[in-house]
Amino acid sequence: MNQEKNKPQLSIVMPVYNEEQNVFPLFQEITKALKNYPHPYEIIFVDDGSTDQTHTSLQKICRQDDRVKSVIFQGNFGQTAALSAGFDLAQGDLIVSLDGDGQNDPADIPMLLDILEQGYDVVCGWRKNRKDAFLSRKLPSFIANRIIAWVTGVFIHDYGCTLKVYKKEIIKNIKLYGEMHRFIPAYASWAGAKVTEVEVNHRPRIAGISKYNILRSYKVILDLITVKFLCDYSTSPIYFFGTFGMVLCGAGLLSAIVTLVEKYYQGVFVHRNPLILLAILLFILGVQFIMIGLLAEILIRTYHESQDKKTYIVKEII
Repeated sequence: MNQEKNKPQLSIVMPVYNEEQNVFPLFQEITKALKNYPHPYEIIFVDDGSTDQTHTSLQKICRQDDRVKSVIFQGNFGQTAALSAGFDLAQGDLIVSLDGDGQNDPADIPMLLDILEQGYDVVCGWRKNRKDAFLSRKLPSFIANRIIAWVTGVFIHDYGCTLKVYKKEIIKNIKLYGEMHRFIPAYASWAGAKVTEVEVNHRPRIAGISKYNILRSYKVILDLITVKFLCDYSTSPIYFFGTFGMVLCGAGLLSAIVTLVEKYYQGVFVHRNPLILLAILLFILGVQFIMIGLLAEILIRTYHESQDKKTYIVKEII
């Protein structure tokens, strides 16, 4: 009973990579921001294979405060993997994620928690006044956010802001791969969660070096295609591939009809008409797409049935 009483109600998850100068100030800011929080909480640092003294700094913090846990990766696996590890370890019913570079302000955490209590499942931070370089950070982020919102149908301004708060029952049903942590609001919304956003403070980086590279932007587009496919067609891939297949087959048949019309009404011999080659190519491609869809259906059924993975999420049973 006493163990249940001391169980954390809130988990703070932070991925860090070469942030030896930032982790201790962040720890102090978090404890200050949560000094009036009425329930037990925990702080989880996930060291994503740092090559500096971040590991040593985290050891000192853990010895100083038993509410702090540190996960040390064997190598550098990326922010998505670090967040996923933190979510897996989190015991709290509410989970807050934030960056370990000090640019997210821990003082905003109580505000996010208050907004969550208004009936939301996910509250996202919006770095409206972002303190980053315009060309290398803000402009690509602005374009990416608009594309993601348009494709997913979940209209928030800042998908890239790590500062978010989730209910545990929402985040535990989301499996993260690649660089897909930025798409969590879309995943959650598609699963029926109520998602909102609020303006948060954003601070310039004081210590350490940014790990962001503008060349990573192309990964956002590739991940977005994956997310869209998984969320719309993960249980019925034949609809995706079959639609393309039917369109291609239809275009092939149309080309064949035009070829016949030109033969009988304009005297154009079939073997001299390039449309017949186009008709054959389109029809073969269409059949291939349909076959790929059928194979994908078999794979999806194997995936779900082998793990007893449901195609639905139950909120409650009355």
